Amino acid sequence: MAIDRPVDDGDLAEILAFLPRWLAVVDADTPERRAALLNALLTDASEHPRLTDHADGGWHIHYRPDGLGLAGVVRAVVSVGTALHLTGRGMDRLGRCALLECGRAYGDFTRGGRQRYCSHVCANRDAVRRFRARQAARKP
Repeated sequence: MAIDRPVDDGDLAEILAFLPRWLAVVDADTPERRAALLNALLTDASEHPRLTDHADGGWHIHYRPDGLGLAGVVRAVVSVGTALHLTGRGMDRLGRCALLECGRAYGDFTRGGRQRYCSHVCANRDAVRRFRARQAARKP
């Protein structure tokens, strides 16, 4: 996403206020709860879709009004992107990293929908930890 507008401290404050609401979508325990929380974000952050070709960037769809500040654009893109991801991949395709000290949110793009970690780094770190724990348990 190109940042083609002025950015100020108000944008940061608005995004920091938005993130806990989005993370509540990630942490929702049922598809119905997830949909209700995401619908509230969509109501606040988006509007009817329309085609645009601003700045000769090629035709694409906007789900937000023109003239928003960066925070408004981020809220719309994240909310609509999350809705498209969940409806296209499955309502359970968001999660938190299984590595206890990480906890980052991720969108599951795996074929089988069994992602447990936010990255290969966290998956490898946890695998090494489990391996070392098994090795230590085997030593007399």
